[in-house]
Amino acid sequence: MDIQLYNTLTRKKETFKPIKKGHVGMYSCGPTVYWYQHIGNFRTMLLSDVLKRVFLFNDYKVKHVMNFTDVDDKTIKGSVKEGISLSKLTTKYEKIFIEDLDSLGIIRPSKFMRATENIEEIVKLIQKLLKKGFAYKTSDGIYFSISKFKDYGKIAGLDKITITKERVRSDEYDKTNAHDFALWKFYSDEDGDVFWETDIGKGRPGWHIECSAMSLTALGDNFDVHVGGLDLLFPHHTNEIAQSEAATGKKFVNYWIHGGMLNLKEGKMSKSLGNIYTLADLDREGFSALHYRYLCLQTHYRKPLEFSFESLDGAKNAYDKIKRKIIRLRKEKNPGNTDVIQYKKDFLEAINDDLNMPRALEVFWAVMEEANMNTKTRLQTLEDFDRVLGLGIKDMKEKKIVIPKDVLELLEARQKARKNKQFEEADKIRDKIKERGFVIEDLTEGGPSLVPI
Repeated sequence: MDIQLYNTLTRKKETFKPIKKGHVGMYSCGPTVYWYQHIGNFRTMLLSDVLKRVFLFNDYKVKHVMNFTDVDDKTIKGSVKEGISLSKLTTKYEKIFIEDLDSLGIIRPSKFMRATENIEEIVKLIQKLLKKGFAYKTSDGIYFSISKFKDYGKIAGLDKITITKERVRSDEYDKTNAHDFALWKFYSDEDGDVFWETDIGKGRPGWHIECSAMSLTALGDNFDVHVGGLDLLFPHHTNEIAQSEAATGKKFVNYWIHGGMLNLKEGKMSKSLGNIYTLADLDREGFSALHYRYLCLQTHYRKPLEFSFESLDGAKNAYDKIKRKIIRLRKEKNPGNTDVIQYKKDFLEAINDDLNMPRALEVFWAVMEEANMNTKTRLQTLEDFDRVLGLGIKDMKEKKIVIPKDVLELLEARQKARKNKQFEEADKIRDKIKERGFVIEDLTEGGPSLVPI
C-alpha cells in the first residue's frame, strides 16, 4: 500500500516515491540550543518521529538527520547572558533536548549534525554561490541575491509578500518582506570570541546556510523528505531551497512536510511572548511526556492544536486507561477470535493516508475494546500498532498499589448494593471511596477496578 503525503511544495497530497527503492533520506530542522525547547517545538519533533515510524512500518530503511543550530544570533546572546562559553551553553541544552526526546518516545535520529562542526562545508557552499553569481560581498558580510534565483519563495507563496532589494543581517526578520539574506557575517565586536578564520573572511555563518550545508553533506544534492514546522516555511525553508538549488543546479528536496502550530487560547506560543511551557512544566503539573505525545496524536499534524491543561488532562486519562488495560490483558488468557486482518488493513490505510493518527487511534481502541479477541493476538496487534504510535506499550508495567483494608471493604459493600439494585447507596459508597483517594472503573471484563486518583 502506497504512502500518501501532503507536499507543501505542490500544495497537494502525493504518492511517496523514494529516490532509492526501499530507502528514505530525511532531514528534520532541529533545535537552536540556547535554552529549553517548549512543547510547541516538540509537536514538530513528534511529527518527524511519526513520519519516520510510518516509513519503518512500511519496511523502508530510513536515514534521518537532524541538526543542532549551535551558532547563530540567539546562541551567542545566550552564552553572554549566562556568562559561559558558546560550547558550554550549547552542550548543556543539547543534553537536555536529547533527554526530552527520549522521554517523549521519539526515536533518535540516525545522525545529529552541528553547525560548528561543518564550517568547512558551509564555506565551500558559499564559495560555490559566489562563483555562480548568486552571492555578493559587502562591508559586513556575504549575502544571497534573491533576485538572481528564479521562483524564489514559491514554496511560501511569496506572491503575497513584498520582495525588496534590501539586505537583512539578522537571522530572523519580518514575515511580510523578503530580503537578501546573510550567508556569512564578517566579525563584529558583539560576536566576542565566536568566529572562524576562513578563505571567505573572518566571521561566522548565517542561520539558513547551516541547514543547507549539513543536509547536502549528509544526504546528497537531492533527497527525499524535509520536515519542519509551518513557522519555518518563511524565511528559513524558502532560503534553504534558494541557496541549495542555486549551488547544485538540482532539485533540493522532493517532499516538504510541515506541521501545524501549537497555540494557546490567547494565540501563538513563543519564548519571546513569555507564554511557553516546557516538558518540565508539564511534569510539575502531574503530566508525563507520553501524556503530551498522546495529546498530539489526537489531532492531525497539519491542523493547529490548541493546548490547554484541560485537554492534556483528557489525554492523560485516555493514556492511563490504555496502560491499565494493557497490564490487565497480560494477566488474561482469552482463547477467542484471532482474525485481525481487517484491523491491520484499517490501521495501515490510516497511517499511510498522510499520517492520519486520529483515525489510527480509533483502530487501536477498537482492538483494545474487542473483548472476543484472543488475548495473545490482541496484545501482539496493539504492540505492532505501537511501532507507529510510540506510546511505550511494551514498557507498561504494573506498579504495586497498596489498597487500604477499609477501601476494599467499601468496594465489596458497593458491589453488594449494586447487586441488590440499591443504586443510590452504591453511589454514596463510590463517593466515600473517592474521598479515600481512589476511583472505581466499572469494566466489561474482570469486574470493578480501583485506581488511585
